[in-house]
Amino acid sequence: MMDFSLVDVKSITSDVPRSNFAEADLENLADIILESEGIIRPVVVKATGIESFSVVDGHFEYYAALRAKEKDARKGEMVNAFVISPKLEDLVVKQAEILRGEEPSEQPVKIVSNTSDSPKISHTSNTDKIESRLQNLELRLEKQINDLNSIIRQERETTDEELKQIKNQIPQPSHPLTLINTLDENELALKLKRSKISKSEKLAKAIIDAREKKTNNKFTDYRDVFNSVRSLGIKGILGEITMFNIIDELS
Repeated sequence: MMDFSLVDVKSITSDVPRSNFAEADLENLADIILESEGIIRPVVVKATGIESFSVVDGHFEYYAALRAKEKDARKGEMVNAFVISPKLEDLVVKQAEILRGEEPSEQPVKIVSNTSDSPKISHTSNTDKIESRLQNLELRLEKQINDLNSIIRQERETTDEELKQIKNQIPQPSHPLTLINTLDENELALKLKRSKISKSEKLAKAIIDAREKKTNNKFTDYRDVFNSVRSLGIKGILGEITMFNIIDELS
């Protein structure tokens, strides 16, 4: 199994010494990585722990990414990497060697006899072929990375849309004054009863009676509810403590 991922540079180690590579080359590639915000040839790593990895191929790229992190900890924090299963390590190494063109050997220089119809010397080399193969590999990797970024972006947009829909489906708590202004007598009585408000049925009827006398059949605020119900002259039906309890319980 091989997964493409962004891996924290500090979680990667290499068993190849950094001194094997010219610091000038590492410095140059590190600057390019920071400027382009990525590397087109991902490091191949295997997991050695929950959050630790070891380089299988791409030691030069790894040390360049490490140097990039040393120069800019934010931009160089992550590196493109293929995370492989340890059991595929040998196959991946062989594949990398072939793709780098390390197995084919250079062809000897062929000397062609001097004739009037042909050049004096013809040089045959694998260098152009190797460079062409590397360019093709880089183009394929770049396309794969772009495709993966597109998939990740689409997945993120889909997830955001699903979360938005879920949020819209969650019922929002009603404001106590809204309930008092919209519930009918039976609904309000049931609400008050469930909230353990005393004399819930009588109180609900008094609130509805007072509400029907208001403009647009609505109370403007809690003080309006209290004064309007009290104005009905029903003794012991609504005191300030009961009013506070209604607001608290319906919240």
